[in-house]
Amino acid sequence: MCACGYRKSSTNITNNQSLSTLENIAISAQKCWFKSKDPTFSAYRLEPELDSFSNKPRLLIVPKNNPEDLPLLVVQGEGSPLRLSIFGPLMSKNISYRISKDIQRWSTGKKEC
Repeated sequence: MCACGYRKSSTNITNNQSLSTLENIAISAQKCWFKSKDPTFSAYRLEPELDSFSNKPRLLIVPKNNPEDLPLLVVQGEGSPLRLSIFGPLMSKNISYRISKDIQRWSTGKKEC
């Protein structure tokens, strides 16, 4: 559990391709959660931050109508081997299991929804 009170999930990956892993997750999330018009994610949008100066590429899920608001979900990668962290208010909702499973699947290179 992170200090902010939201559940945090982590996955270790045995390769060092953090950027390509985060890119794959971003492409799959865009396709499966947003372009598919999934009602679960209709109030949100994806904001990738893959060119991070902190060497921690991130994917942010933000409110669709207020993208400047604080992110509701952060998927962050760092280290070698890559360690993925998933955290934010959406991880305390009923959809947290689905989010974790989708991201875990996409982090292995699978692209299906």
